[in-house]
Amino acid sequence: MGWYMAKRGLYAIPMMIVISFLTFILIHLSPMDPAEVVLEAQGVPQITPELIAQTKAELGMDRPFLIRYANWLIDCLQLDFGHSYVSGEPVWTLLGPAFLNTLQLTFASVIAVIALSVGLGVICALREGRLLDRSVRGVSFFLTSMPSYLLASLMIWYFAVKLDLLPTSGMASSASYVLPVVVIAVNYAGIYFRMIRSSMISQLHEDYVLYGRASGLSETTITMHMIRNSLQIAISVFCMAVPIILGSTVVVENVFAWPGLGSLSMHAILSRDFPVIQAYVLVMAVAFVLFNTVSDMVNAAMNPKLRGDL
Repeated sequence: MGWYMAKRGLYAIPMMIVISFLTFILIHLSPMDPAEVVLEAQGVPQITPELIAQTKAELGMDRPFLIRYANWLIDCLQLDFGHSYVSGEPVWTLLGPAFLNTLQLTFASVIAVIALSVGLGVICALREGRLLDRSVRGVSFFLTSMPSYLLASLMIWYFAVKLDLLPTSGMASSASYVLPVVVIAVNYAGIYFRMIRSSMISQLHEDYVLYGRASGLSETTITMHMIRNSLQIAISVFCMAVPIILGSTVVVENVFAWPGLGSLSMHAILSRDFPVIQAYVLVMAVAFVLFNTVSDMVNAAMNPKLRGDL
C-alpha cells in the first residue's frame, strides 16, 4: 500500500514539470512583446526600441530561454511568481487572498454538490421509473443545460431584487455564499446525482441485497450498505469535483463580484497581465494533478485490486 502511494505520488512530479514548462511558454504565444506590454501598463506615452530593450534587460528577458525557465520555476517553488505588469505588486499578494476566497466558495459548493447528488441519487434510485424519479431527472436536465450566467441572473432578479432577501455581490457575510453556491451546486449536482442513481440501481440487483432481505434485515440497513458501496464508485468523481469547480468559478465570480481567482484572472486577461495569468494557469493545473493523484490513492485504499494486492 505504501509503495503504491509513493509510486503514484512520484508519477505526478514529471506531469507537473511538463505543466510548468507549458505554462511558462504561454508568455511567448502572445503576438505582443512582453516588454511592450509592461511599458503600456506603466503608461509610457511613446514606446521606442531602446525602451523595449532596456525593459527586457531589467526583467531578465534577454537571457537564454532555458535559464529564464529554470529561474522562474525555482521562484515558483518559493511562491514567487514575479510582479504584476499592471500594478507592480508581487503576484502572490494578489493571488493568495483571491485563491483563499475561491477556495472557500469551492469547498462550500462541493459540500452542497455532494449533499444534493447523494440525496437525489438515492431517492430517485429507490423510486426508479416513478413520477418523482422522472420529474427530478427532467428538472435536473433543464437546469444543467442552462448557462450558469443565466441561472445566476435569474436568481439575482428573484431573490435579491424582487424579494430583497440576499446580497448580490461580495462576501461580506455568510448570506453572500447562498446565491453563488446554489448556482454552482445546481449546475454540477444535476450531473453527479445521475451517477449516484445509476450506481444505486446497479446495487439493487446485487446478491447481497437479496440475501439481506431474505435474512430479515431492515430496508434501512440494506439501503445504507448500498449507499456505502455506491459511494466507493463515486469517490474519485467527487475528489475531482474540487479542482473542476475551482477552475470553473470564473463566470459565477464575475456575476456575483466575488473577489476570487475568477475575477482576478479575468482582469489579468483583459489587461494582458502575463505574470498573473501564468500563476493562475499553473495553480489550476497543479490543483488538477494533485487532486487526481489523491483520487487514485483513495480509490486504491478502498479497492485492493487497484494497487495489485489481490
